[in-house]
Amino acid sequence: MGDLEAQGNEYEQKAEKKLKGWGLFGSKYDDAAELLEKAGNSYKLAKAWDRAAAVYIKLANCHAKLESKHEAASAYVDAANCYKKTQPQEAIKALNTAVAMYMDIGRLSMAAKYLKDIADIYGKEEDAIKAMEYYEKAADLYSGEEANSTGNQCRLKVAEYAAELEQYPKAIEIYELVARQSLDSNLLKYSVKGYLLNAGLCHICGSDIVGIQNALEKYQDLDPTLSNTREFKLLSDLAAAIDEEDVGKFTDVVKEYDSMSRLDQWKTMLLLRAKNALKEKELADDAEILFSLFHLSG
Repeated sequence: MGDLEAQGNEYEQKAEKKLKGWGLFGSKYDDAAELLEKAGNSYKLAKAWDRAAAVYIKLANCHAKLESKHEAASAYVDAANCYKKTQPQEAIKALNTAVAMYMDIGRLSMAAKYLKDIADIYGKEEDAIKAMEYYEKAADLYSGEEANSTGNQCRLKVAEYAAELEQYPKAIEIYELVARQSLDSNLLKYSVKGYLLNAGLCHICGSDIVGIQNALEKYQDLDPTLSNTREFKLLSDLAAAIDEEDVGKFTDVVKEYDSMSRLDQWKTMLLLRAKNALKEKELADDAEILFSLFHLSG
């Protein structure tokens, strides 16, 4: 590994000499770019990620001097891929620069791809707000390029984060939109019940029993096959438990469903929130009853 890093250093120094020297018609930038490419590869093989990233940014600058924005953007992406290993924020910075360049030359699908990459990094860094922002940007670009399937994948990530942040109306709107779009596709229609389940769970978290019941009716109209599914039964039974303010029933309904279809972490989080809200309501009602009894006896 040491030999590879030394080799990378040698290429980099040669490139620096080229850049400081004279050259005709941009030839020094061409020569330097070739050497920097070799330096970056050597550093990557040596797993010297920060050095590799720094070299790729130098390479991007060479391509920019040669007015080759596509190659410059590609070099920034290479830098970002190295920075991902060590400095996520620097990776984001490099990718944002690449996105701006791809937008400038009309490579919108490439820009969308790297906006999604930025969103993924923010997701790993547990910055839900920024992740949502970049998934939305990517979704809009993908849709503009008629890449609706990939755009919807990004939208579903937005919905997931929106629900985590308790922005339930936003999440519901997205899940319902993707469900409607998926109904017309033989390939995607089997995913509809999952999207409507997610939308329904967001309604459950809102604890608005009228809203939940209206949503269930709407979902049956949207997809008549939904009524016979475990997903619909779960939502109906949860709605009944909330209406009856019965925490025990709510818990039993969740356990029964989980025994047949394992609940993932996201759904478990939403159901736990809804259960805790129901508990608090139950306790508040009990306190109100006790307060009334106390005053009556007084």
